Amino acid sequence: MTGEWSHPGAAGQNQGAPDRITVHRLPFRSRSAIGAVVAAALTILFSVLLLAHDPLVFWNDDYEISILPVFADMARAWNHLEFPLLSPYSWVCGNLAGEFQYGVFSVFINALIICLWKLPLTFPQQAAAVSIAHLVVLSAGAFMLARDRQLSTPLSIFVALVASLNGWIICWGASDWFGSLGAFTWLPWAWWAAERALNTTRSRRRFLWPAPFVYLLITGGFPYTVLMLVLILAWLTLRSLFEVGAIDPNRPGATHNGSGGSVNRAYLNQLTRIWPLFVGVTLGLGLAAPAWLALLDYVHGSARESLHSSAHWQWLVPWNAWPGLILPSWTVNWSNFLTKPEPHRAAELVCGLVAPAALLAGLLLNSRTLLKKIGWELTLLLVVFILTMLPTAGLFRWSFRWLPLFHLVLALCAAEAFASESQKQRRFAAFFLLLLILLFLLISIAAKIGGEYLFPLAWIYLGLALVWLIVESTEFNLVRESAPAVITFIALLTTYFCIPPNGGIPKYNLTQSLLESYPLDPQRLYLSIYPPPENLYRTETKPAPIGQTIRLGSTSMWAGLRFVNGYSPIRPAGVPLELASAIHGEVDPNLAEWLLQHQANEDGLLQRIGIDGIVVAKEFNFAPQPATEWQLMTENDEGRVFHRQGEPMPVVRSVNFSGKNSIARIIDIATRRNCVSAFVDVPAGEHSALIAFSRPFFPGYRARINESNFAVFSERNLMPLVEVPAGTRGRLTLYYRPNWLVYGTGIAITSTIIWVVCALFAPRRDVQIGR
Repeated sequence: MTGEWSHPGAAGQNQGAPDRITVHRLPFRSRSAIGAVVAAALTILFSVLLLAHDPLVFWNDDYEISILPVFADMARAWNHLEFPLLSPYSWVCGNLAGEFQYGVFSVFINALIICLWKLPLTFPQQAAAVSIAHLVVLSAGAFMLARDRQLSTPLSIFVALVASLNGWIICWGASDWFGSLGAFTWLPWAWWAAERALNTTRSRRRFLWPAPFVYLLITGGFPYTVLMLVLILAWLTLRSLFEVGAIDPNRPGATHNGSGGSVNRAYLNQLTRIWPLFVGVTLGLGLAAPAWLALLDYVHGSARESLHSSAHWQWLVPWNAWPGLILPSWTVNWSNFLTKPEPHRAAELVCGLVAPAALLAGLLLNSRTLLKKIGWELTLLLVVFILTMLPTAGLFRWSFRWLPLFHLVLALCAAEAFASESQKQRRFAAFFLLLLILLFLLISIAAKIGGEYLFPLAWIYLGLALVWLIVESTEFNLVRESAPAVITFIALLTTYFCIPPNGGIPKYNLTQSLLESYPLDPQRLYLSIYPPPENLYRTETKPAPIGQTIRLGSTSMWAGLRFVNGYSPIRPAGVPLELASAIHGEVDPNLAEWLLQHQANEDGLLQRIGIDGIVVAKEFNFAPQPATEWQLMTENDEGRVFHRQGEPMPVVRSVNFSGKNSIARIIDIATRRNCVSAFVDVPAGEHSALIAFSRPFFPGYRARINESNFAVFSERNLMPLVEVPAGTRGRLTLYYRPNWLVYGTGIAITSTIIWVVCALFAPRRDVQIGR
């Protein structure tokens, strides 16, 4: 924030010279601090009210069988003073860093997990705490973004509410796809920092602002949000280059630094305006290098790399769904996960009524002034609006994921429109909202697309619009200024009370008993065979507690059980592709039956991998063969548990798959998260020993014995193998140190040093502006 003032003696000391105004960058103003705290407090209040209405509102689908089990495993890793690169409790979801969505390299996410998992919270409470913490930070960031644009505190709070509590964030980000919330939380902050970096009236240290927020956004774990950031950075760059005075609204003409030199003169190359942004973003990319390098390495050869073309047409926002901005019960056909058009209410478009009405009213009454003032923002809004309806490309899918950015830009544009409107025009905006609600209400009734939740929601909306109209007709300035934020808060809350925010998303009845290993053995490696959870195990189908035996998705991580199964949207090369694993962890049942019939014997694939436990859901009637090698240990309402005869198979084994290897003596096995070691004694002679490790193979494993390095390879990318020469005796250590981690860590450390040094020693000068 900047303030302008003249030195008292300036007139006498500079007679005959042009007057100057010294701009001092003030510290974070108390009024903005209080406003940010109020915005955060309102978000907490909103979330608490939601939880009072539905204690499970943040506890759904991916949060249950993916996010929270992995967070529990990350907390376990930190308790053991290990970095959670890998997980020993899932082969499909074994590379936590590569999965990206868990924020393994985010300082904020890891600190939050460490703190929350020290508290005696239940699963739904943990999920709520994680989401609310991010919603609070998101709300504060949106407030600061709006406040830095000279918007009033009430309007900035209005922007914060729309940005953090809109339909997409609540229905998907905060209650299902945590990665989207974990990354989008930092988008307003990154935008705010980027605008500060482009502000030529600020100090030379302004390039430092974007770096930490770009880092937090990227490590938050959602590639789509990185695309959003790229779009915003491109938009800011174009605006900076082609709009005169866009960054310095107080002074569109020439500006001078303390030495009298010109900063914004026409003859200077306009590209020099963006160097602080470029440097700051580059430092942020460097800080986050391990995260994005891990993703690029992990996705190579994965199932995600070969998405079916139909996926690019799923979850586009239909052109006829946009009335849902005003009436979210508006129900039209959307293309769902199966590329099948089905009726779907527009809960993702919920934004609290006020924003779209205010912007449309402003464009109707004051279009020329508004276009001149926020033409660039309206262009950005239009671009995002179009992107939500276009098919995706490459590794990305589901274009409705652009909606959080749409809501944020919509709120900013609406707040700017409010700031430009007179009381009469604001009264018209309230009246216009009333007309829109009535219009869409009549259309929805006539076309029968109002959905099952049309009433009483429509009556509540009409009442809120009428109240807003009455408030705008009063002379109480404070009440009128606060009306947009208050109406938005109430509209959002009543919407989620009337329309279940998690409609259509699977819910599973998972209980705290999943923290216990019973009836399974933590020493064994299990393959669980069950049907798609989203169809068979959701609460509508199975209301009783589930998962104690079959361990859906990555839920084995809660109890520290070793499973091949796991939740993975990427499904990397190796076990996930070999077993045709689906995203939610289920194995193709036809392939599973074949494996149990033909590959469960002593020399079969399952034995080679080290699988010595089989869980078969009761929906399937096959069992591992031959029966003489397997023992039925447990049978219950969920399924059957089989163990291979004998003791659990060790994690490190000397094997002779080809008949050409000797068998080494292996003792003193020590397993850790990112490495495993054992004492190996290979008999002297002509034949080397082949050492197999029962853990998933990822490129980047290395091995050594007595300071000598050995090559690590795999059989069909299934598990690490090391060939040890005859006569070798010593401790064999297998450790995970991929090139992306080595180079990424080096880049991150270098970027950190540069940022810290610049923060401490970069010159800092006040900027003087000629009048």
